[in-house]
Amino acid sequence: MIGVVTVTWRIFSTNIKILQIGGRMIKTSVKFMRFFSILSILFILFGCQKKEEEANQAQEGILRLAATYTTADSGLLDVLIPVFEEHHKIKVDVIPKGTGAALQASREGKSDVVLVHARDAENKFVLEGYGINRLDVMYNDFVILGPANDPLQIKDERNILSILKKISNQKHVFISRGDNSGTHTREKELWKLVQVEPKGDWYKESKKGMFDSLSIASKLKAYILCDRSTYLHNRNDLDLVLLFEGDKRLTNPYGIIAVNPVTVPGVNFNATMKFINFVVSEEGQKIIADYGEEKFGQPLFFPLAK
Repeated sequence: MIGVVTVTWRIFSTNIKILQIGGRMIKTSVKFMRFFSILSILFILFGCQKKEEEANQAQEGILRLAATYTTADSGLLDVLIPVFEEHHKIKVDVIPKGTGAALQASREGKSDVVLVHARDAENKFVLEGYGINRLDVMYNDFVILGPANDPLQIKDERNILSILKKISNQKHVFISRGDNSGTHTREKELWKLVQVEPKGDWYKESKKGMFDSLSIASKLKAYILCDRSTYLHNRNDLDLVLLFEGDKRLTNPYGIIAVNPVTVPGVNFNATMKFINFVVSEEGQKIIADYGEEKFGQPLFFPLAK
């Protein structure tokens, strides 16, 4: 006698009935199970791929910018970055550091792009293979600040070298960044030119960023080398005045460098190049050129991209 068997499978709340006779039922059930298994695997693979794509998109949406303290403390990045983020829907995480620390962090894979101001250190970074596509961005200048009564009368000096000689000879308090930043690098170059190795109680290293160093100088009524932009942006919070400017040895150029994705794994190179292209574009350079005009009556930086 031949039996009739009805098997019911519930898939996605829908009843599917398979009616077979005798031994043929088992064979057809196996085929269906194989089909259902393959279908399930495809759904799983599709879901994993979709999650991976979403994760990649999220990762591409974040750019790590190691930027010198002077670009952050001057307020420039606060006006430049939001425009880029709006255009490209890429979030920029700013990592403020001195130039030396910014370059080192990039060597260690902690940033995607660097904006710094110490050309020899920048060139070394590129020659070592850690950076590519270095471009000029802008420049400003360094100035000497000090207490309003100017106890050494350095405002009467004609060049930066004579000022440093006077400070060292009279051992008046001088605040150095002491952090291998671009500002500290320039300061060391200037001391070398006057053949002075600064040391003693009068020479104090803050080991801090530009604004924090300015705050220390303000409190101690000390002299300090500072970029003009950071000073102007924060001068209302400081008891310091600009005493000397204009020496050609105080020109302060900035460069932007992409971290090399071949040497440093995990670099968001696509976002990096979009940011670099924006910064050196006509739009980016205009933002840089206009910054400071309204509030301070003068630009804080001057475009340098070609």
